[in-house]
Amino acid sequence: MAPPILKLDDIFLSFGGTPLLAGASLQVEPGDRISLVGRNGSGKSTLMKIAAGLAEAQSGEVFRHPSATIRYLHQAPDFDGYETVAAYAEAGLGPSDDPYRVTYLLEHLGLTGAEHPASLSGGEARRAALARVMAPEPDILLLDEPTNHLDLPTIEWLEGELQSTRSALVVISHDRRFLEKVSNATVWLDRGQSRRLNRGFGHFEAWRDEVLEAEELEQHKLGKAIEREEHWLRYGVTARRKRNMRRLGALHDLRSRYRGHKGPQGSVQASASDAQESGKLVIEAEKITKNYGERTIVAPFSIRVHRGDCIGLVGPNGAGKTTLLKMLTGQLAPDSGTVKLGTNLEIATLDQRREDLNLDDTLGHYLTDGRGETLLVNGEQRHVTGYMKEFLFQPEQSRTPIRNLSGGERARLMLARILSRPTNLLILDEPTNDLDIETLDLLQEIVACFAGTVLLVSHDRDFLDRTVTSTIAPADPENPDGRWIEYAGGYTDMMAQRRGAIEEKRRADKAEKAKTVDTAAPAEARGKAKLSYKQKFALENLPKEMEKTEKEIAAREAKMADPALFTKDPATFNKLAAEMEKLRASLTKMEEEWLELEMLREELEG
Repeated sequence: MAPPILKLDDIFLSFGGTPLLAGASLQVEPGDRISLVGRNGSGKSTLMKIAAGLAEAQSGEVFRHPSATIRYLHQAPDFDGYETVAAYAEAGLGPSDDPYRVTYLLEHLGLTGAEHPASLSGGEARRAALARVMAPEPDILLLDEPTNHLDLPTIEWLEGELQSTRSALVVISHDRRFLEKVSNATVWLDRGQSRRLNRGFGHFEAWRDEVLEAEELEQHKLGKAIEREEHWLRYGVTARRKRNMRRLGALHDLRSRYRGHKGPQGSVQASASDAQESGKLVIEAEKITKNYGERTIVAPFSIRVHRGDCIGLVGPNGAGKTTLLKMLTGQLAPDSGTVKLGTNLEIATLDQRREDLNLDDTLGHYLTDGRGETLLVNGEQRHVTGYMKEFLFQPEQSRTPIRNLSGGERARLMLARILSRPTNLLILDEPTNDLDIETLDLLQEIVACFAGTVLLVSHDRDFLDRTVTSTIAPADPENPDGRWIEYAGGYTDMMAQRRGAIEEKRRADKAEKAKTVDTAAPAEARGKAKLSYKQKFALENLPKEMEKTEKEIAAREAKMADPALFTKDPATFNKLAAEMEKLRASLTKMEEEWLELEMLREELEG
């Protein structure tokens, strides 16, 4: 087992009242890919800042290897003093780092580097910050919500980069699919303490439930033990006084442990307020279009949305998802075509930019619209503090300004507000941003069980797969040209259908090409069409070459799996990584060549 390059042990931090961190630990070794998970407000970001040296614990031990380089992804990067994004990103490089890495990363993140930081959107600022921390390829990358404001193509590219990096990772994210792909260990921060599972995030939730069940069983046993001791004190035969006092002391200890146990934070308990049922046909769009100058955002697009549908919109940032959503809901008129909204619609909207929030408002004022201390939920008059508890807010927070809330708490507050309003059409624009996994579970349940209709924009693949009945996506996601297609099912279903369509088109194009060649050739030549000697040789030998390459990749993976290799011999580690990249590219090329030859053989043979 390799020595750690970063170790936090028995970390304690309190801001008064219940400690935020009370004995938390974090250990990072070369090759670690750690997902750091926990409820909103559990101290994940604080623990990561302590690891990066940006915050100090009140007690505990912090060890950072003297030669280790650490980079931390700030949620709100500081661009002061930088005239361009490239200058900001290059400032993160060390003397021996390759400046080309900045150019490479900015290009793949959709930035030129010439942008002025003041002109950046939230998503662009996050991309610039990612380029700055990833360019040096540090020993440890600390990433706090790296996928926030990123579109799906960029998230998938980022997954590939992190899977191939030599850096050890500690990642905080609400994106389940992302964590499953990049992690090989999980640290759970809960009630101020941490537990580690040496498996990726995909195994976390089952393990967490087992831990909580065991904890609940232990508390039950402790309660039974207290009952037995209390019965002995009341009815047992009085023995020597010394013995009685000892058992009485033990009982006090048991009671103290039982009362001092702090259970897991409660779950959000809520459902959408029912409104009058809408008409069966909710939205009917007929050949709607939208252009901005010479750019087409929506080419002629038609759709019928029925009561009970849950439709997801996906695509790259800037493709026009929000524009299309506003057109479908009547907030934006199309340039041509028609949109008809159904009858009895009660619409509630969750906006990704949180523009509905007045940061000077208090929580209570925001939830009640300033109408006193109560609000109407499902026809029942509720006190605002009682309703707040269902969303894990404390009663004393009723008079807290919204600006004091974290991003996750603001998202939860907006969710509380829209769910209190009678609605039969939910519009959710990036609803998963900043929500913890438990609140995401609740939102999934609300959407899945909602009797009305849901339109949502999201980059969360797992959330889409669990909720939507159909998915609207650009026809060409790499070069959006305004054409949109509706696919049945969630994101995974959409990708499978898209791959099938691409493969079908490729087959049709090849068949058409072969037919054209065949028709143009003399009759006797058409009957004798066959593979060339070179093509036959490749078809027979490529599988052997692919198998050989796969074995070479596996051999290098086995060597790189040694956690001590990077520490002892970084040059060899980097050499193996470069060789693996070339081998994988070669394997992909051989697979594509073999597939084309096999398809050609099938066409020629019948």
